[in-house]
Amino acid sequence: MRDGRDVRGEGEGDRVSEARGVSADGGAPGERASEGRGELGGEGAEGRVEPGGEGVEVRGVPGGDGAQGVSAVGSRRWRWVRRGVVGCVLVLLLPVLAAAVALRLNYTGDPADGTRSRGKDAIWLGHAWVDGRKTDANVDALTRRLRDTGIRDLYVHAGPLEHDGTLPGSAYPKAGWLIGAVRKAAPGVRVQAWLGDKLATESPDGLRLSDRDTRAAVVRSTRQILATGFDGAHFDLEPLHSGDADYLHLLDALHEVTRAQGAPLSVAAHQIDPLPALHSVAGTITGHPKWWSQAYFGQVARRVDQIAVMSYDTATPLQSLYGGYVAQQTSLALEVTPPSTDLLMGLPFFHTNDAGHHAAAETVPAAVRGVRLGLSRTDADRTNFGVALYVDFAATEADWTAYERDWVHR
Repeated sequence: MRDGRDVRGEGEGDRVSEARGVSADGGAPGERASEGRGELGGEGAEGRVEPGGEGVEVRGVPGGDGAQGVSAVGSRRWRWVRRGVVGCVLVLLLPVLAAAVALRLNYTGDPADGTRSRGKDAIWLGHAWVDGRKTDANVDALTRRLRDTGIRDLYVHAGPLEHDGTLPGSAYPKAGWLIGAVRKAAPGVRVQAWLGDKLATESPDGLRLSDRDTRAAVVRSTRQILATGFDGAHFDLEPLHSGDADYLHLLDALHEVTRAQGAPLSVAAHQIDPLPALHSVAGTITGHPKWWSQAYFGQVARRVDQIAVMSYDTATPLQSLYGGYVAQQTSLALEVTPPSTDLLMGLPFFHTNDAGHHAAAETVPAAVRGVRLGLSRTDADRTNFGVALYVDFAATEADWTAYERDWVHR
C-alpha cells in the first residue's frame, strides 16, 4: 500500500510505504559605491594621487560622473534585481496561497444529516493475518472490534505478487484458517485478498503491466487466490500513472474472472488532480505524477465493483487544509464513479511523519469531516459509499474512537 510494497509489519511500525523556501537577499554589501577617498591627501573621487604626479582620472559610465555614476547605475541595477526576485517569489507563492485558502473554505459548513456509514466500510489488514502470527484469540478480538461498526470488507495482505505476476502459495499459508474463523465469528464480513506489487513505471525494477504474459500471470494468480476461499480480490499496484491503458486491459480481464466467481473486484486508487492536469505538471517536473486525471479515475471505477481512494499522504500541514482536500477528493470521485460501484475514501489509521504525511494534520476526525462535507455537497444520498481504514497494525484507540463517533454513530 502507498507504493505497492509488502505489508509484513505487525506492531513494529512497518507499513507499505511509498509511497508523497525561496530566499532573497535583502541587501547588498556596499549598496552605494565608495566615494573614492584618495590616499594621503589625494583628490577624492578623481583618482589616486601618485607621489609627484597628477591625479589619475576615473572615467565614469555614460551619463555618470566617475565613481558616483558607477554607484548610481549599480544601485539601480540592484533595485531591479530585488524587484525581480520579489516578483518571482510572489508568482510562486500566490497560487499556493490561493489553493490553501480554497481548501480552508472547502472545510467550512455543516455536513448534511444522514451522511454517515452505510455499512459498506473496509479496513486494510497486515500480512500477519495469513502467515501464522495470528491466533484464534486475535480473530476474536478483531471481530469484537468490528461489531457495531460499518466495516463489511477486510483487505488482507496475501501478496506481494512476484514481478512476473505469479503468486507463491507460501505467501499465505494460513489464509484458509483466517477465512473460516472470520465467517464463523462475523457472518457477512467479506475477506478479500489484498494483492499488490511495485510497478516498473519510475524505476527499472518492478512488475511491468505492458508485458502481456505478466498480465496473464496476474489473472491466473487471481483465480488461484479465489480458489483458496477468499471472497474477493483487492489490487494495489503503485506507482500507477494516469492514462495507463495496460492497467485498464488488466482490469477488464480480472473482472471476467471475478464476475464468473461471484466475487467483487476491488482496487486501491490514486488521488485525483486537485487542479486540472496537475499530474502532467508533476510528472514533467519530478518524474512522479502523483495524481490521476478525473477522467482516468472514472475509467477505472467503471471497470471494478469497488474503488478505494488512498486519500492520505497529501503533505498538507494543517488539519483544516487536509480536511478541505479530502472534501474535494470526495466530490471529484463521486462525480465520475458509477452509482453501482462502491466508492470508499481512505482514512489515515497510521502516524508516521515524513515529507508526504504529517500525522498532526492528517487525522481521522479531519478526514471524516472532509468525507461528509464532500458527500453532502455532491451526492448525499449515494448508497454505495463508505470509508476504508489504513492500516490495522498502526491504528490507535483514538483512531477507532474517532471513526466510530464521527462516522458510524448517528
